Amino acid sequence: MIYHYDRLVLEELERHGVRPTPTTRPEFVHEYVSDLYRFELRRLRGRRVRGDIPKEDYSKRVIELRKKYILVSIPVGLWTADESTC
Repeated sequence: MIYHYDRLVLEELERHGVRPTPTTRPEFVHEYVSDLYRFELRRLRGRRVRGDIPKEDYSKRVIELRKKYILVSIPVGLWTADESTC
């Protein structure tokens, strides 16, 4: 099956070094980006536990990280367009 990724989605994916081909399932890409997000979130939490990040700054950094991975919160069904709209 051929997928036509939305241009803005492709731009966001590129920021993470992800370049899906037209045959790459969007669900697979979403899972990969979600894994990246969780990895960074765990790393951030580890830094907080070690005391590298002050408690008062932690929530701000979590929000910044969530914005960096905005695609995780966008339903995967909206990542691609029907052929008729391309």
